[in-house]
Amino acid sequence: MSRMGRIDHRWFERVATARLAGAEKLLLPGLSRAANHGRLWFATASALAVAGGPTARRAARRGVGALALASLTANTVAKYATRRRRPVVDAVPLVRRLAKAPRSSSFPSGHSASAAAFATGVALESSRYGALIAPVAAAVAFSRVYVGVHYPGDVLAGCALGAAAAAVTCYWWPPRPRPVHPLHTRAGAPPLPRGRGLVVVVNSRAGKGVPGRLPAAEHLRLLLPEAEIVELRAGDDLAELLDEAVSRAGQLAGVLGVCGGDGTVNAASERAARAGLALAVFPGGTFNHFALDAGVAAFEDTAYAVEHGEAIRVDLARVRDGAGNDVFAFLNTFSIGLYPDLVRMREEMEGRIGKWPAAALALLHVLRTAEPVQLWIDGRPRALWLLFAGNGHYQPDGLAPSHRPRLDEGLLDVRTVDAEARLARARLTVSALAGALRRSHVYQAERVREIRLAGLDGVRTLAYDGEVAAAPDTLVIHKADRALVVYSPAEPQDELAQRARTATAAFAAGATATRAGQAR
Repeated sequence: MSRMGRIDHRWFERVATARLAGAEKLLLPGLSRAANHGRLWFATASALAVAGGPTARRAARRGVGALALASLTANTVAKYATRRRRPVVDAVPLVRRLAKAPRSSSFPSGHSASAAAFATGVALESSRYGALIAPVAAAVAFSRVYVGVHYPGDVLAGCALGAAAAAVTCYWWPPRPRPVHPLHTRAGAPPLPRGRGLVVVVNSRAGKGVPGRLPAAEHLRLLLPEAEIVELRAGDDLAELLDEAVSRAGQLAGVLGVCGGDGTVNAASERAARAGLALAVFPGGTFNHFALDAGVAAFEDTAYAVEHGEAIRVDLARVRDGAGNDVFAFLNTFSIGLYPDLVRMREEMEGRIGKWPAAALALLHVLRTAEPVQLWIDGRPRALWLLFAGNGHYQPDGLAPSHRPRLDEGLLDVRTVDAEARLARARLTVSALAGALRRSHVYQAERVREIRLAGLDGVRTLAYDGEVAAAPDTLVIHKADRALVVYSPAEPQDELAQRARTATAAFAAGATATRAGQAR
C-alpha cells in the first residue's frame, strides 16, 4: 500500500471510531441518505426558486447544472476508471451504517462531488446563498466517511471534481455579476415616501408575471400604498393608458412607473424621456433585461429607490427613417436577420443547459433554413446572417450577450456575422460550438455612436426590446445620451431581507383584512 493510501486508511479509522454528540443516529446519516440521487439539492434549488428573488433563481439553476455535470463525470467516468474498493466498515458503529451499502467504486465520492458542485454553483451567482449552503454541503461530504462508505481521499477528490464542474459551467454560461453601482451615473430624482405622487401602469399580460404568490398590483400596493396603480385590462390600449399616466404623473410629482416586460418598459421610457419624467421600473416580464442592468431586479429594489430618491441616468438609442423622422427608440437591443429567432430559441433553452450551449444549438437550428440578409451599412454593401446593435456595450462578446456594466456609455454595440466569406456557415457553426466565436473571421464587433442601414426592402421584420416591427428601406440608429432618469438604489439591497419584509407585510395585511371581515 502506498504512503497516501496508508494515510487515507488511518484517517478513515479515526473518523469511523469518532463519537460526535447529536450526529450518531440522525444528523449525519440522515443527511447522507437525503443526498441520495441529489434529492437534497433539488429540494434546496426548489426552495431557492420559490422563496428567493431573481438572484436566488439564477443560483438554483447554476447549482443544478453544475450538479448534473459533476454527477455525470463522477458516476459514469471517474468511478469506472478507478474501481477502488469500499472501506471495511467493521470499525463503524452499527447504528450509523447505511441500511444498503453502495457497491460502486469508492473513488471518487459521487455524493461529495454533487454537494460541492451545487454549493459552488450557487456561490458563483451569490456568495450569500453559497455561504448558507456550504456548511450543509460540507456535512454531506463528511457524512460519507462517517457512515463508512468512503475514504477521506474519495471525499476530497469528489469535492475537487464538483468545484471544477461548477467552474466549467462559467465557460459557456458566464455568471451574471451583481450591478456595478459605482459605474452608473447617479441622478437626482424626487423621493416619494410610500409612493405618494407615483403613477404606475401595470401590464399583467407581459411575460410570465411576477414570481411568487402576490399579483403585481397587490404587490405594489403593499410596498407603496399611496401610489396610483393603473392596470391594463382586456381591451385596453397600452399606448393610450401610458399617455394618460404621463399626463397624470406630470400633474403630481413628475414620476411615471411601469410594471411589465422589456417591450412595456420601452414604451414607457420613450414617453418618460419626451415628457422629462423620472421612470420607476418594476420588473414584471419574463426576462427583465433592462431592470437587471439598472440594478432593480425585484419590486423591492425599485420601491426602496423611489422612497429614497435614488436614480441613475440612462441612454436611449433612437431610430430614424430616411426622411429623418423618429420611428422608435430602444433601451436594450435592435436586430435584423436571424437574430430574433436565435434569441427566442436560446432563451427557451438557456435555463436548462446554459447560455453558450443554448446559443450554439439555436444557431444550428436557425442556420438550416435561414437566408442571408442583403443590405448597406454606412454606404457599404453587406450580406449578413445577422446584425445586432446594443444600447451600450454588452458582455460577454459573441452571440450570447447578457448584461451591461454601464447604461450611459454613449456608444452602440454593433455585432455582425458575415455571410460572404468562404464556408461562412460552417465556420460560424464550428466557432459557436467551440465557444470561440469572438476569434472567428466571420464575426465582427465595433462600438460606434451612429450607424446607417439602407436597402432594407428585402428585410421582412426587425426586432427591438422584444417587439417586432416592419422594416422601412432606410434606418439611422443614433445615441441620445443620458436621455432618461431611472430609479435605482445607490447600493445593492439584501434580497433575503427584502423577501422577509415583504412576506411579513403581506401576512400583517392579510391578518388585518381578516379581523376587519370578522368585525363586520
